[in-house]
Amino acid sequence: MNRAQKEEMVASIRSGLENAKSVILASHTGIDVNTVNELRAEFRANDVEYRVVKNTLAKLAIRDTEMETIAELFKGPTAIAYSEEDAVSPAKVIKEFAKEFDEYEVRGGYLDGKALDAEGVEQLAEMPTKDEMRAKVLRLFEAVPTKFVRLLNAAPSDFVQVLNARKRDLEESE
Repeated sequence: MNRAQKEEMVASIRSGLENAKSVILASHTGIDVNTVNELRAEFRANDVEYRVVKNTLAKLAIRDTEMETIAELFKGPTAIAYSEEDAVSPAKVIKEFAKEFDEYEVRGGYLDGKALDAEGVEQLAEMPTKDEMRAKVLRLFEAVPTKFVRLLNAAPSDFVQVLNARKRDLEESE
């Protein structure tokens, strides 16, 4: 790889990481190619970018940025996973994959100006994704009007039940 290609690669890595909500570093050494391709497909399905990087180029890409705190994680074969849409998705996909394959090593990551260790990545994976949060908010928005309509419907039906009970009482007393 010549100097121009290296500079282009550094710029590509930097531009990808600049807009990332979170970055997760891992190694898939010892896992067969077909399995890694399945992992890549899962990342694509979740709008997550996953790429193997050269450590020296990745370190150059994060130099003089807030992400420089994770520079020591770039050792040995390194893959990075990041998403511009959702901070949790990369961690969730990696956590599920790591459960299935012991060889898959989660090294750590980066979120909101802080370096994460492997345990921090696992905690991040436990959080709801952006889509899950949207669904919860929509359920909340839907629940309030639904309860209000039920309350409005309850008053007339309760009143009718009271009238029917009074009618039965009057019929029985006759």
